[in-house]
Formats: sequence, C-alpha cells, structure tokens
Amino acid sequence: MQFFTADTHFFHERLLGISEFAPRPFLTVEDMNDTIIENWNRRVGKDDVVYHLGDIAILHTRPEKDAYQRIFEVLKKLNGRLILIKGNHDSRNLFKYLEKHNYSVGNHLKFEFHDVGVLIKMNHRQYYMTHYPMMMGIVKQIINLHGHIHHYSVPIKENINVGVDTPEADYLKHKPPFGTPFSQQEIEEMVAQKQIDFAKRQ
Repeated sequence: MQFFTADTHFFHERLLGISEFAPRPFLTVEDMNDTIIENWNRRVGKDDVVYHLGDIAILHTRPEKDAYQRIFEVLKKLNGRLILIKGNHDSRNLFKYLEKHNYSVGNHLKFEFHDVGVLIKMNHRQYYMTHYPMMMGIVKQIINLHGHIHHYSVPIKENINVGVDTPEADYLKHKPPFGTPFSQQEIEEMVAQKQIDFAKRQ
C-alpha cells in the first residue's frame, strides 16, 4: 500500500507546544518522536511505501554526522520504504548520509531520494508530490500533494496539505492520530471533500 506524509520535524524542539503554525502539545521531542513512530507503525506495514514530502527532522547537534546518525536511527524504526522528497530543512548532506547507509527492505532499498518531486497516478488522477505547494493554474484531474505550510491550507481545491499538522485532515470522517501517514483512501476523501467545500463557497 501507499501512504503520504510531510513535515515530521523529528527532534525539532521549537515546535513543541501550542501554536497556530504547528500545534504539537508535547513536553519533549522524545515524546513527539515516539508518538509519530508509534502511530506510523500502527498503520504502515514493512512492505508498504510512504512518500515523505520533506522536512524530516531538525537537529543541530555537532558534529553533523552525529545528528545524521540520530535521525537515521529514528527512520530505521519506521515501517515501510521511504520515498523522500527534499524539503527546505533537509540538507543534501543528510540525504548523502542516508544514501551511504541505505539498506534493503525485501527487494527494495529503504530510502529513495528526490530533490524536487514525484508524479504518480491513482484512481484516474495524477498526483504531483512536492514539498512546497505548487500553483498549477487551471488543471483537470491533477492534484498537488504537498507539505511545508504546517497548520495552513492553500485556498485552491487542487492543493492538499499532507503534513502531520495539516488542517485538511478535518475533511476526513475519521481523523487519524498525530503523525499517522495518510492512506490513498484518505487522500481521495480529502480531495473530494475540499472540492465540495469550495463548490459551496461559489
């Protein structure tokens, strides 16, 4: 199965607490990390694929390789293969470290890397997956899945924020626990409900 997420921001202490930008009511980054890992693994199986649309972690430990090692140890705890799309907080050096330490999960490598984005097809639609929201103009059957803006929503019906802080999870009948990657069915539900929402506004 395929799943989708963004903006996990593992280890990012400045996001702890309640804010309009990224409401994360945790006392420590360890609590936040463990909650994401637990909720992720409750849904994602070892053979599943998760598209992570950027901003994996923020950790300023020195030397850098120690930070990368700690991030790598967290990512190893996550079920599934990770298709990593580079976010503004993901350095090339982190990607190089993960690539150097990549390992097999079944017949595939744990990590796959993309600098800009990935295009896939699901249920007769094309999904452009990027970190930053895209302004695509007038399009048919094309949806932009993105992260970056945390607890905000792009006022365009074809843009769906899949980050862990997204307010667009409110379109779902059953909102998954914090940090849970979204399933294909949930993505399609968000797309449909956002289109209905926008139709009501006209």
